[in-house]
Amino acid sequence: MHRENAYSKEAELKNLAKRELANGLDKDPIYKLRLQCFSRGATGILGLSRSFRVMDDDGSKTLSPEEFKKGVTDIGLDLSDSEIDEMFSSFDTDGSGNINMTEFLVKLRPPMNNSRISIIEKAFDKMDANGDGQITVVDLKNVYSVRDHPKYLSGEMTENQIFTQFLKNFEVGAPNPDGIVTREEFINYYATISASIDNDAYFDLMMRQAYKL
Repeated sequence: MHRENAYSKEAELKNLAKRELANGLDKDPIYKLRLQCFSRGATGILGLSRSFRVMDDDGSKTLSPEEFKKGVTDIGLDLSDSEIDEMFSSFDTDGSGNINMTEFLVKLRPPMNNSRISIIEKAFDKMDANGDGQITVVDLKNVYSVRDHPKYLSGEMTENQIFTQFLKNFEVGAPNPDGIVTREEFINYYATISASIDNDAYFDLMMRQAYKL
């Protein structure tokens, strides 16, 4: 369940993103925003998607300029108002004054080949024990036993605390943590981890070991 073997890769990705952001070269808006998210680690894109989801009260899955700016600002991305406006305009391809939130997040996510997407989805499906499209503490209880967990054995943490801690991996930086991880959030999280790993076989092995696939 743990991702320690991805920590060093994630740190490397954060540092590379920060260096590239600081090099002064002109960048495509979507690429610059992706680098901003990378500079925050695996939860950067996830935090942005959660921020947008919270604002989508009517379920329209579209964002106005104001909502887009608020979402970017809420998670603390280092962008000026003019840069945010420029990004929004470049994503509003039909000139409607709104952007499709799902399409935008798919574009923002670093590209992955089908084999990587497949192994991420297999991991999600295993965790989503009741098949309702989200992972909660209840799902984890049906998938994993904590009996061998050192902190459970020592009495430091209860079963619920261990499972809640695992889910918090996906909620770092989220404006409204809810203890629920959707399929989209799970893919967004591992898409960033994927970007830090060049070798397909290594990524596949990491996922299989982490989730006992």
